[in-house]
This record gives sequence, C-alpha cells and structure tokens, in this order.
Amino acid sequence: MDTTIEFLIQHGPAMLFLVVLAEQIGLPIPALPVLIAAGALVGTGQLDFEMAVGPAILAALVGDQLWFELGRRRGRAVLNWLCRVSLEPTACVRRTEDFFARHGVRSLVVAKFIPGLSTIAPPLAGIVGISMPQYLLYNGIGTIVWVGSGIGLGMVFSNQLEQALLVVADLGHTFALVFLGIVTGYVVYKGFHHYRVGQRIPRLTARQLTEKIAAGENPILIDLRSHGARQNVPSIPGSLSLSLDEVIARHRELPRDRDVILYCACPKDAASVQAAWKLRELGLPRVWPLAGGVEAWHTMLSESGQAARASYIHTVPA
Repeated sequence: MDTTIEFLIQHGPAMLFLVVLAEQIGLPIPALPVLIAAGALVGTGQLDFEMAVGPAILAALVGDQLWFELGRRRGRAVLNWLCRVSLEPTACVRRTEDFFARHGVRSLVVAKFIPGLSTIAPPLAGIVGISMPQYLLYNGIGTIVWVGSGIGLGMVFSNQLEQALLVVADLGHTFALVFLGIVTGYVVYKGFHHYRVGQRIPRLTARQLTEKIAAGENPILIDLRSHGARQNVPSIPGSLSLSLDEVIARHRELPRDRDVILYCACPKDAASVQAAWKLRELGLPRVWPLAGGVEAWHTMLSESGQAARASYIHTVPA
C-alpha cells in the first residue's frame, strides 16, 4: 500500500489530535477534511473507530477549555487578540458575538459548524460568566456532534474517498506542494489586502471629530461594535449602532453631503476601515474611520477634562 495511506493509518490518531487542536486554538488549519479522511479509513477497516473519535474529541475539548479559561481570566482582551490573528478581523468578533448574544449557551452546540464562531465561542462563554457545568455540557455535546458528523460522513462515503486518497497518494510531493502553495497564497493575499485597504483609507482623529461637532457640521456617527462591547465602553453620544453588514445593506440611506464617521474597538480600526472602504466603493466620498476607535474618543475627553481642571487650579488665587 502506498506510503501516504500507510502514514495516515499508522499516525492517524496523532495527526487528528494535532490538526483539531491547531484549528481550535485559532490556526488557519481546517480540521473537517481530516476528520472525513479518518472516517473513510474507519469505513474501510483500516483505522479503529475509537482511535479516530477519541483523539479528535480530546483535542477539541483541550483547545476549547484553554480559551474558556482565558476568557474568564482576561476578559475582552482575549477577543482583541483573536481579532489580531484572524484572517477576517472585520467580522471575527462582531458577528460571532451577536450570534452568541442571541442564542446564549446553546451557541456552543453549533459553534464548530460556523466559521469564526468555533474559536471565539469558548472565550465568549467565559467572558459572559457561563458556569463551568453548563459550559462543559453544551460544549461537550457540540464537540461530539461535530466530530461524529465529520467521521460519519467519511464512513458513509468511504469507498469514494478511498479512491480519492489513492489518487492523492500517487501525486505524492506534487500534491503537497500545490496544497501548501494554495494555503500560503491565500494567507498572503488576505494579509496584503487588509494592509492595502488600511493604507488607502484616511482616518479622522478624535480631536478632528470634536471640532466638526463644535462647528455644527452634525456628522453621522456609526458604532460598529457588538452589544457586549457597548456595555463595557459607552458609545459616542448620538451614535447609530449597526453591524458591518447592516451598514453596507443600508448605504443608500446615508447622506452624500455629510461626513459619516465609523468606529469600532478592533486592532488597527479593522472593522471601521473595512466598512469605510466598501462605502467609498459604493459612492460615499465622505466616510471616515475614527482613528483609535471609541477608546481614542474617551481618552481625548478624559485628557481634555484634566487639562481644564489643571487650568482652573492654576488661575485660582492662592
């Protein structure tokens, strides 16, 4: 038998554990194809069912437990870190956090089937204070269903997948190099795209926003943050709370003759920069991301208040 399939048979459990763990800790490595391939080997009798299911479930639970504990101990800082390493930072937190807010702890049952939510759901569960027994129950059910679905699918189509594995094995190193090139190219493209968009979209500072408001320009303010983020740090007064998708869908409602200021809490203003770029492509020329997001606004207000108090103390006679 070909050495590639022999490798899968001999090292299948270890490979399953490492790939599933890598995906659960946030690396861009899809585990579902490996689960399906393992299921195909189970279906042809070349891998024990327990040796396929056990390591996969264990790896998923270990990775999830790590994020759950980090969420409990570090709070929203964990989400900001995940946003930094995500290939889709504009959606990595807002969409998944809104989904979690709507469905609560039940989100853990389906989390692994939804791109983005799989990694973010465990720390979110820790941040919002879900109890350990509840987390273990619902996340355990979701993990078993996810692993069982992947391996079960492979078992059902084991004959067809075995033929596919043989074709892949015949290609050998060529297939591996092509696959690696595709993955690397995708990651590089995404990184370059985010960098290019970030460089091309000019930002508005919190000070400039204050000046516009004081001058009576009445800009439209849009808060792209999730509900949970707004509870921790208040919105700028007068802001509309919309998701990135809602802003794009309702772009015709936005005026072309007024400034539209977008802000978020993402590293490098990722969500507001992406929204501004898309709105400019749709014909809105006066769209600006707020540099530093809502934190920059509150910091500026705090510094202004301290300066005013210092000036008052300095002018009061001794």
